[in-house]
Amino acid sequence: MFAQLVDLFKLRIGMMMSITALAGYAVTPGVELSVLQLVALALLVTAASASAGAFNQYAERDLDAKMKRTQNRPFVTGVFEHTTFWLFIIVGILASSVALAWMMFNPAVAVHLFLGAFFYGVVYTLWLKRRSVTNIVIGGAAGSFAVLAGAAAADPTLNSSSAFLALVLFLWTPPHFWSLAIALHNDYEEAKVPMLPVVIGDVKAAKIILLNTLLLVTASIMPFFYEMGLTYLICASLGGAYFIYKSIKLVQDTNKKTAMSCFFSSLIQLAMVLLGSVLNTFI
Repeated sequence: MFAQLVDLFKLRIGMMMSITALAGYAVTPGVELSVLQLVALALLVTAASASAGAFNQYAERDLDAKMKRTQNRPFVTGVFEHTTFWLFIIVGILASSVALAWMMFNPAVAVHLFLGAFFYGVVYTLWLKRRSVTNIVIGGAAGSFAVLAGAAAADPTLNSSSAFLALVLFLWTPPHFWSLAIALHNDYEEAKVPMLPVVIGDVKAAKIILLNTLLLVTASIMPFFYEMGLTYLICASLGGAYFIYKSIKLVQDTNKKTAMSCFFSSLIQLAMVLLGSVLNTFI
């Protein structure tokens, strides 16, 4: 049952969102939070992300049943009954997270938490995923709001480092998911989801992934020229170089193995940027 709940609420993604929020806080001068406050911030971001993740599975039960990667999700298998009860739970988690963020921190944190969940749960899941090839591009803003929520906990006004980090999350999401979409091309095609590789083909999609990755890495390095130090630059450069290398390999050969390798390299790139952001605060 625990494993099913982890799957339903997409807690792995929620944990990643909480880490990006903490990175957003780390690069933003302002209020110094206690350890307990940082833990609370991470938990609230995770909870808001979990509500959006659960709503995504609730709304996409029919699509999930058509794809091998998702056909064992709890609403598909019947482990959890697909009833309005779950909608009350999902909305309750989000509402509680937003309300607590408002009371414990400030309105800006609460607004960013809500917008992150809204973009993933409504803009991406309901409005765009089944209709537009731009689905993951616009839906990718959800990750940016996690960064901004963390930054707002330190300072409700936007600074250059947190803005660039939010931009990195926005630019990171498309090549990350498009790489996966190449690997799972048949799944998305059979489910009639207009992911970029399905619409224009894997070869053209791989070239766009490379261009997007180059833009992403450029944006990830820019904070060095503003407020971030050498430690950040080294981490961002190493992670970025690896992602570019794997993107080039994907252009050369769009088979499933290279696509998954590119997908995992995107995770390494993001991890290095976040690591550099946090280390920059202490070194």
